[in-house]
Amino acid sequence: MPRYIMLSSLTDEGAQTIRKNPERIKEVNKDIEALGGKVIDQYAVIGEFDFINILDAPDIETIARISVELGSRGSVHIHTLAAIPVDEFIARLK
Repeated sequence: MPRYIMLSSLTDEGAQTIRKNPERIKEVNKDIEALGGKVIDQYAVIGEFDFINILDAPDIETIARISVELGSRGSVHIHTLAAIPVDEFIARLK
């Protein structure tokens, strides 16, 4: 299944939400699954982004739908990247 990297930055509203209910972070993973994706790994980070999520989704349309749905809630700004495993990338260069 294709893999994607989702970078997200909390809005002020999103920061307030997770401060009051930190478990909301994991609840969003269930929302992603309901939309057809699956969170493989998840990190809270310091810097330009607040979270890095590694996701599987069956196709680009599904990950686009997930990105739009989550972004439309007003709690995060999302940047989504398609990821290619390095071994696969090297094989395609040959």
